[in-house]
Amino acid sequence: MLPTELLHYRFRGETVIPQRLPLDERILAMAREAIAAFTDYQGQTQGALDEHLQILEGDSTDYRIKRGFAHILRNSFSTFEMISPLEPLELRDRLFRLAAQAPPTPTRRAQTLAKLAEQLSAELGKLVLPEAIAQGLYADLPENRILTQFDPPDPADLIHRYNLAQVQGIFYKASEVIIQAHRNVPGQYKLLFRYLKLFQLMTYIEGDVDHGFTISLDGPTSLFKPSTRYGLAFAKMLPALLHVTKWSLKATLQHKDSYSKAVRQGQFSLDQGCDLVTHYPPGKPYDSMLEAAFVARWEKLKTPWQLEREVNLIPIPGSVMIPDFRLVHPDGRDFILEIVGYWRPEYLQKKFRQVQQADVSNLILAISERLNLAKAGINPQTIPVPVVWFKEKLNPKDILALLD
Repeated sequence: MLPTELLHYRFRGETVIPQRLPLDERILAMAREAIAAFTDYQGQTQGALDEHLQILEGDSTDYRIKRGFAHILRNSFSTFEMISPLEPLELRDRLFRLAAQAPPTPTRRAQTLAKLAEQLSAELGKLVLPEAIAQGLYADLPENRILTQFDPPDPADLIHRYNLAQVQGIFYKASEVIIQAHRNVPGQYKLLFRYLKLFQLMTYIEGDVDHGFTISLDGPTSLFKPSTRYGLAFAKMLPALLHVTKWSLKATLQHKDSYSKAVRQGQFSLDQGCDLVTHYPPGKPYDSMLEAAFVARWEKLKTPWQLEREVNLIPIPGSVMIPDFRLVHPDGRDFILEIVGYWRPEYLQKKFRQVQQADVSNLILAISERLNLAKAGINPQTIPVPVVWFKEKLNPKDILALLD
């Protein structure tokens, strides 16, 4: 993401419009220039790289774009390391103590460095050169860190990352985000909700699988007043949302006027047609080989029941349950299927607690007979929904028998 000073947006009434760069030759040339600079300065200090980037920037009116490219390359594609024989603080202490043992002379610096290099070589069991001591003496300063690795992105990918970062920056001032998660086949809800949980965002869900879901996002402090405290978490959530097939969102923004200091409310909207490109890794097609094998066997059956992947959201207190599959019949009947094949007691306790809280009448559980439910404190007799037991593989015909 980008710091606030590198964001570029404008207002149209209350609507906020972020800068989006085109993939034209002028912008691609700027991206290539920035990537080449980092490539050329591998093995050199961050300070030397920054000086070179400043020269490239010159008095260009596009300085904000160039700085944005450099910021993304520095923080997402580069590795800077502190290179020193010892921790710089200890190295300075050792060198200064050694230098204080004799009065300073024009040749004394080289002699002191050579003597300390000899001592460290003996202590560390490897050759330490005087030049390495001189380089490592203030290696803990940011400008003295060494660019040890750079993974150059494609210029178009850098521009995509810049455009995404500009839109993410809009959410820094967001006090509320409302997502319309339309019916998705296949759905990517689990990945989205993993990130919502990771970034500690509260969710309130309304709707159903056939008409879609309205997901309101905020943080605990919003219970008392509109707050932008969770704006950074909203921004981090956006790349995960881009993995969902059909969606739209509206954000309420709180901007402080630079002159009057009064809070100005803004609005921002986005949907799946935004052409933004995510850099978050996609979710796995299936959570386990058990699920993948079940789907493969289901597809070989001749049945009017259609198997859909992760299209349901079931609100439960403080969270959401996302069953693995939905089974739909042409006559309108539908069931949701959750496969429980994971053995850890904590997982089992959480899963069956969700089932108790879900309060839905069309849920089916497929449970492995190998699970030690007793160890997890679960009595099979108290499970409030129909259960299909299986050993190593879940047979689709057993599910069909229950449905019929």
